[in-house]
Amino acid sequence: MLQAFVIVLREGFEAFLIISITLAYLRRTGRTSLVGAVYGGIGAAVLASAGLGLLLLRGANLPLWEGIFGLIALPLVVGLVVHMWRAGPQMRGSIESAIEAKSSESYRGTAIMGVFAFTALMITREGMETALLLLQVRQGQLLAGAILGLLASIGMAILWARVGYAINLRRFFQVTGIFLLVFTIQIAITAFHELAEAGVLPASAVLHAATEPFGPEGVYGRWLGILMVGVPVIWLVGTLLVERVRWRFGHSAAA
Repeated sequence: MLQAFVIVLREGFEAFLIISITLAYLRRTGRTSLVGAVYGGIGAAVLASAGLGLLLLRGANLPLWEGIFGLIALPLVVGLVVHMWRAGPQMRGSIESAIEAKSSESYRGTAIMGVFAFTALMITREGMETALLLLQVRQGQLLAGAILGLLASIGMAILWARVGYAINLRRFFQVTGIFLLVFTIQIAITAFHELAEAGVLPASAVLHAATEPFGPEGVYGRWLGILMVGVPVIWLVGTLLVERVRWRFGHSAAA
């Protein structure tokens, strides 16, 4: 449940943040005629993500497909976590620059298509990331965690939009990124385990049995689940303490 919650929380918040920034920028610059293109892009993204979800579900019971999707998810997660660590704090500026370029076309039809394509691609990316990651979650309460994560992401996006950036984006992306990086260890083990079950690896039977304890319900897999929570929490507490010490040192030096 926790894994699904954090995945949907992170990806959902990022998607809602993109929508919020895009709509706010169009309205602030007097381009309200392009707002419909944003909603159209969201609709297209939802359909595309749902289509991928159905495709994944059809192959969800096949170990070979689970292993393949796990291998696809590995570099995707690592690359996107690193990208958000670098670009997350400047997300607002990047999105506004892209929307400015798309909405400043000479012809209204071209501007509409540009904003539509931008929104559709950005939101579809989040939906596909979510689908690939959720496929790697082996928990009975996956749906409950996903729903709670979606509700929490909506609440955070509304808070961010209304309370003047009350949420520290850099800290949020760092903490959830660390969680996902630890989660990639489980993805790698699961992908290897499923490929062995599919019989595509040398000595597949031996490898399948050897990796069983590392699954989510295995002895070592449960410890990995604890690390997914413990490592981000320890990192967060550590950075907060360091910042507090620096703040106190700065004030005492100034005095």
